[in-house]
Amino acid sequence: MAQGLSLTLIFIGVGFMLVAAIGVARMPDVYMRMHSSTKSATFGVGFVMLGVAVAFGDFAIAARAMAVVVFFFITAPVAAHLIARAAYVSGVPMWKGTLGDDLQGCYDREAGVLASTPADASSTGLGGGVA
Repeated sequence: MAQGLSLTLIFIGVGFMLVAAIGVARMPDVYMRMHSSTKSATFGVGFVMLGVAVAFGDFAIAARAMAVVVFFFITAPVAAHLIARAAYVSGVPMWKGTLGDDLQGCYDREAGVLASTPADASSTGLGGGVA
């Protein structure tokens, strides 16, 4: 029973990792690739480690597997955010089919400052900023 459950969990994890690999290969820009790889790979690692914990049935191994899951769930989104921010700051272009850029006009690349409203919004009265 435990072997079947662990194999099922591991195969689900491998499926998520396969989706992540396909997403990295097929997505058109760095931001979408990062999203697909981070989300799917994080779930994949979680399921594989859960399958490992069930397969061995030892508390020490289960604790280590859960520590790996917690570490991965904390570090993967933070790393993806930092890489995406570095890509945006350095001017990596978005895919032409992207619906919107919420930071357009808010980030001064020269000074490295992020404003809460676009720079031209206070002059037009659109941003609600203080003049």
